[in-house]
Amino acid sequence: MMTYIATFYSHYGAIQFRKNCEKMKLDAVIMPVPRNLSSSCGTCVRFAAEGEFPEKNEETEQIVRVEKGEYICIFHAEE
Repeated sequence: MMTYIATFYSHYGAIQFRKNCEKMKLDAVIMPVPRNLSSSCGTCVRFAAEGEFPEKNEETEQIVRVEKGEYICIFHAEE
């Protein structure tokens, strides 16, 4: 399993994403955004997935993979 962090433009987007993770039976937790990542709302979802993960919603700002304490961007919304 890989660990990911998704950041959002709003708290609502984070809550919806976490609910989608739970529907897929993925471990997911809402938490403050790590200092090294910027976020509009300050809330992120850390989740573990292998292969597929929940669909991004319009509130998704970015998704990063956590590897050895580093953040590797795998999705970033267009500005």
